[in-house]
Amino acid sequence: MVRIRVGPADNDSSIPAQTVTLDGDLTVPPTAAGIVLFAHGSGSSRLSPRNQFVARAIREAGVGTFLFDLLTREEEAKDAVTGRLRFDIGLLARRLVEVTRWITNQPVTQKLGIGYFGASTGGAAALVAAAEIGPAIDAVVSRGGRPDLASEALESVQSPTLLIVGERDETVLELNRSAFDRLPCEKELKVITRATHLFEEPGALEQVARLAADWFRRRLRPR
Repeated sequence: MVRIRVGPADNDSSIPAQTVTLDGDLTVPPTAAGIVLFAHGSGSSRLSPRNQFVARAIREAGVGTFLFDLLTREEEAKDAVTGRLRFDIGLLARRLVEVTRWITNQPVTQKLGIGYFGASTGGAAALVAAAEIGPAIDAVVSRGGRPDLASEALESVQSPTLLIVGERDETVLELNRSAFDRLPCEKELKVITRATHLFEEPGALEQVARLAADWFRRRLRPR
């Protein structure tokens, strides 16, 4: 397990303005050309079984992965009661940006291409962070995400972006279709037949994993 110190969230009153420590799991295959940072979704963590499943498929494609907690344990406990922090896209995106800067300064990862995989509200955080960092982010994948919550940042995303949504996740699908039209970058929207929001149907998550792994494998290049 890796522990990362990240700075305070400016102008954010929902948490104390102090440096916090985030836990993460970093795995880099020997011949990896890139690494994917995972931004988990509402009420989840780096231990999300769905993200862990997708991460294994990405590593099997020869790409490194970094799954980390966007919130500290204390913040997670607070969020379990209020449900506020999981929708604080500005906070989540700032954390993702800081972790990205940390990754680019580590000897084992500093020369790797960088991608983002976001789930649920983490999808919005990934798009906001990609818009801020710019073309240094090689690719973004959103699984059952809420790109609509990225707001005006959508128009600034330059990274090739893949949106994956379940066919039966009807409200989120419509939100993704609207967000897709606003993205100016290379983009695709993949709808998984008969799948619901958590992709629990037989074979659904496997399709997500294959799509994501292929998207990153073809776009991540050493820096």
